[in-house]
Amino acid sequence: MKIGLMGAGAIGQYLLKHINGNRENHMTVKSVFVRNIEKYKHLEETFHVKLFTDIHEFLESDIDIVVEATNIETVEQYFHTIIKEKNMMSISIGAFSDDTLLKIAQESDSHKLYLPSGGIGGLDLIQNARALGNIDTLTLTTRKPASSLTEEVLSEETIIFEGSAKDAIAKYPKNMNISIILSVAGIGTENTKVVLVADPTIDKNIHNIEVSGEFGQASFTFVNDPLKENPKTSALAALSIYATLERLEDNIVIG
Repeated sequence: MKIGLMGAGAIGQYLLKHINGNRENHMTVKSVFVRNIEKYKHLEETFHVKLFTDIHEFLESDIDIVVEATNIETVEQYFHTIIKEKNMMSISIGAFSDDTLLKIAQESDSHKLYLPSGGIGGLDLIQNARALGNIDTLTLTTRKPASSLTEEVLSEETIIFEGSAKDAIAKYPKNMNISIILSVAGIGTENTKVVLVADPTIDKNIHNIEVSGEFGQASFTFVNDPLKENPKTSALAALSIYATLERLEDNIVIG
């Protein structure tokens, strides 16, 4: 599989290291789309890739799939162009909060959109429960270090947001991507409840998911270590992209 990577930040360079740095890997990153070639010029020699700043030249290069590791704004800007030409995998899930881009992907005749699970799991159960409309409630409670959410000095945990996933991503676009992938797998952004807690006593992100319906009840808790290359990024989020890419070529599909 020949990959075109969008973005060369912490997750992008993690993927370059673990994909192109693994000689036994059946995947390879061939092209990288960046805003500033000079800033990332060293990646060409280190990982044997070609850099692009023009989206059309990038899409015309020797790639099978586009893997996006940038931000919501970049996805919104280029999604229409990409999905017409290539399959796409996106980590900036917040771009799909209003369903507009999801509908474009659903109506595509020839290309697919892949959304990795990011810093959580259990999405297979939620999709299974949703299959016949059997989800009654779906709640995500996210606890993050207080310093990552507010400049105010807190002495105890404080709920700083409680509402729908749609409102959560609008107010905290850099912190609530997980709420959107959960909503897409489940009952939509308007029906998924989100509670965001600033906690001065923790140094990791903690996500708790509770779902109930005709199938019964389930709960999941995830305590995420940060990516070594960037403490603001979940290690599991980077792993989810790599693992999803690997599964695309598996002959055995689980779940």
